[in-house]
Amino acid sequence: MSTDLPSGSWPWLHDLARWVGSWLFRPVYRVRVHHRERLPATGPVVLVANHSAFVDGPLLFGLLGRRTVFLVKKEMFAGAPGWGLPRIGQLAVRRGEPDRRPLTAAVAVLRGGGLVAVFPEGTRGTGEVAAAQKGAAWLARSSGAVVVPVVCRGTRRPDGGGRRFRPHVDVVVGVPVGIPSGGGRAGLSAATETVRAELAGMVRELDEVRSNRQ
Repeated sequence: MSTDLPSGSWPWLHDLARWVGSWLFRPVYRVRVHHRERLPATGPVVLVANHSAFVDGPLLFGLLGRRTVFLVKKEMFAGAPGWGLPRIGQLAVRRGEPDRRPLTAAVAVLRGGGLVAVFPEGTRGTGEVAAAQKGAAWLARSSGAVVVPVVCRGTRRPDGGGRRFRPHVDVVVGVPVGIPSGGGRAGLSAATETVRAELAGMVRELDEVRSNRQ
């Protein structure tokens, strides 16, 4: 029985979906992954990524090189995706509503040596990081996982822009961040701010690099 995926998932289907995702977007984007080696190949990891466009999640799913469990908003679990997402190990979360079940399942995945990915709250559609959810830091502190920030830019079509032919997409993997145990709510808030600041800084730096490249 796999311990790096939630109970009830189908590991073979997860691996198949990840393989498909590894080449699915190649005809659409020219993707450059920077510092992929920073992502630990094994062991518990909470991945925190910015969110510019819907495609960011599926794109990262195929690029990370290891099994990944995303916390996905409940609304996505309807119709055909509602059948497939749980079976490839993705967890449904209700935004703005207390629900410990997906967090408990995520902690179990992390304690089994898995990787859980979280998209923090931000300015939706722009990828600007306004504030990181405390969930990422809580997951890391509860499981002993490291937090790895990841930034993805180029998937979102600029406002007023037309269709683009195979735009350049940059994915940057940040340096793993350790979350100290203990500290109560104050410690959790401090860890959350550390993650938020790291992610926001990476977004600014990557935007500057992409702007100078043009």
